[in-house]
Amino acid sequence: MHLSARSWSSTFSESLLRRALLVLALLGLSLGLILQFTTMPPAIFGLQPEIIWAAAAVPVAALLLVSIVRDFWIGRFGVDVIALVSIAAALLLNQPLAAIVVAIMYAGGTVLEDFARGRAQRDLTALADRSPRFAHRKLGPSLETVSVETVRPGDELLVQAGEVLPTDGILLDRTARIDESAVTGEPLPETRGAGALLRSGTVNAGEAFRMRASAAADQSTYAGIVRMVAAAQTAKAPFIRMADRFALFLLPATLFIAGIAWYVSRDPVRALAVLVVATPCPLILAAPVAFIGGVSRAAREGVLMKGSAALEALAQVRTAVFDKTGTLTHGGVHLIEQEAAPGRQLDDVLRLLASLELASHHVLAAAIVDAARNRGLQLFQPDRVHEYRGSGLEGTVNDIHVRAGARRLVLGPGLLPIWAHESDARYRGQSVLRVYVALDGEPAGIFTFGDALRGDANDTLKILRSAGIERTVLLTGDDAEATSRISAELELEAVIAEATPADKVAAVRNEMRHAATMMVGDGINDAPALAAASVGVAMGAGGATASSEAADVVVLTDRLQPLGGAVRIAHRTRAIAMQSIITGLALSGIAMIAAAFGFITPVAGALLQEGIDVAVILNALRALRDDTT
Repeated sequence: MHLSARSWSSTFSESLLRRALLVLALLGLSLGLILQFTTMPPAIFGLQPEIIWAAAAVPVAALLLVSIVRDFWIGRFGVDVIALVSIAAALLLNQPLAAIVVAIMYAGGTVLEDFARGRAQRDLTALADRSPRFAHRKLGPSLETVSVETVRPGDELLVQAGEVLPTDGILLDRTARIDESAVTGEPLPETRGAGALLRSGTVNAGEAFRMRASAAADQSTYAGIVRMVAAAQTAKAPFIRMADRFALFLLPATLFIAGIAWYVSRDPVRALAVLVVATPCPLILAAPVAFIGGVSRAAREGVLMKGSAALEALAQVRTAVFDKTGTLTHGGVHLIEQEAAPGRQLDDVLRLLASLELASHHVLAAAIVDAARNRGLQLFQPDRVHEYRGSGLEGTVNDIHVRAGARRLVLGPGLLPIWAHESDARYRGQSVLRVYVALDGEPAGIFTFGDALRGDANDTLKILRSAGIERTVLLTGDDAEATSRISAELELEAVIAEATPADKVAAVRNEMRHAATMMVGDGINDAPALAAASVGVAMGAGGATASSEAADVVVLTDRLQPLGGAVRIAHRTRAIAMQSIITGLALSGIAMIAAAFGFITPVAGALLQEGIDVAVILNALRALRDDTT
């Protein structure tokens, strides 16, 4: 939990006090039982077993009273009152054994709750605890270690091997090896090149490197994550608030049943037994533990949710609206199609083209080189390279003359080769870049670059449909022709192109009239639509701060598929919370009826209720596990 030093100390002290009272109550119960069932003297220092049990129960009751008063002071009225009434009634009815057992059950329940919450919050806490605290800032030839709060945009920083990056920045050195697993869940380190955007909270997995800060520490990616973690641990889901309100109904209902049992049987002990088995731990513990567990589980998959409310809302979504650029697509320049002249091998043409582009600084050069290296192609150093500004370049690679670039530069005023007619017609008028290649003066290949569909986009849509999404919509500001190329590869119910930010908000609100709607986007222009949707989902891997701040859910990885997993986690978490509450209350209700008819004694009822509590909380913790377990 992201806490100040004072609040953390307070939380730790309360947890320690609850454990101490549990130990005291257990010692009191044990000592009393020893005196009761052994041949030891009937009293120690004049104390009878009944007095020991009562004395050990009183501190727990006192802590419970303080907790109830404190909650009432801040406007909350919980059903912990039932536990206090049970202990007090047991003491007044001269049932100290029942009182100490109820006290142990309550104290044990609070300790169990601490454990369950801690277990569920472990992944979220780990994110917050990794916040960078220091940075190495360069001042001329010297280097100083400063607090991250003093780092400002433009500062040159040195990140040593194994250190956490203190803030967002631009890589100044040629390469860096970055471990992003703690932020995105990606298991393997990634290699970044000069000029790449680096994010705070990730780890230098290679040699030391230099970076230039692009944001203050409190405005960095990781600071935003920590703020979202804090929200995730404090915000209550509507489902949990509904459980709190329902809990208020349980108190008068319990007192009514206890009163009827006393009136009919003329035995106050039966009323006590009803109170004991009515302690509503399933209601007050199950939902929070399950929802925090679900949020934590999603965080391990690289999806950060701003609280339990976001998780519950995600479980109710039936319509998914997607932005195109940077969401369903990569949002950059990628090789989307290549073709070679008859008799030419595609890899050979790409190898020669990429080797030539090693000498270029054009925007396409890096994409061409990356495409070749991703295929494992060996590149060669080009010779006698001449670049035609804005048109292309030519040079020699392995004694082969290579010319690449615009159609007029490579092919001249002549006609397009017959083998290229089909693709030329297909891409005419679309927002793509076509690179023509000639080898030794002969047309050899054409490479088409543009914004490519994410490889996991179709799989993600299938996962979403299997998780209950009934309608998917593509909503983008791009022109209709560019949008049609992408939408043709997807199974969508509707496509809306050339939409302004205001149009996007209107479209999302229109969808929300029919069903709960999720809007997924990554850019600043998506922020209003994200805020307007039932659930806003930001693709945050690119550092789009505005969209991440406006969203309820942030996908930290540069993949779309974790979103499908997050929707499944949301559905499963809500189902587990409901199972825990309904099962726990049903068992408690049956036990109350049995106690009212005299089939359960107060001591047996307390033991039975603790068994119900343990079962319910263990079931709620299932939200932490993988869906398949």
